[in-house]
Amino acid sequence: MAKAPVNTSVAQCVCGKVQMEIDVPAVWAWHDHSRASGHAHGSAYATYVGSWRSRFRLLRGAKSITRYEDAKARTIRSFCAHCGTPVLYERARAPKMVNIPRALFAARTGREPRYHLNLTEQAEWAYDGGRLGPLKGYPGVLFQRPRKAKRGES
Repeated sequence: MAKAPVNTSVAQCVCGKVQMEIDVPAVWAWHDHSRASGHAHGSAYATYVGSWRSRFRLLRGAKSITRYEDAKARTIRSFCAHCGTPVLYERARAPKMVNIPRALFAARTGREPRYHLNLTEQAEWAYDGGRLGPLKGYPGVLFQRPRKAKRGES
């Protein structure tokens, strides 16, 4: 009996030196609002796709990967040594999983990021979903109007 073909999704760093793939669908996808992930990505939060290690393959660039191990947090973050792109996030409490930033995939991964972790660490300056309007004189730029202070607030 022939095996059914496995669908895959390919991810790569900005410069393309590191390339990997996972079998899809991925196990899960989530937004990590932790200070550590935001700091590592230079953003308000990071969105990851989680895959079983057995369904993950590094296609090229093993020598281009540099790793940072946070012994206290028991995590390892890997980056492309050439362009600096975060490429992997591993946690000691989930040794059979590997997490890849969602933005590195050009195609679908079979999972939408519907989970939010570490919301208590959310950056206070992150977009909160408030109403946006066009910025006059700057086509394509939207901005969030400041909230009006309530009486008695200053």
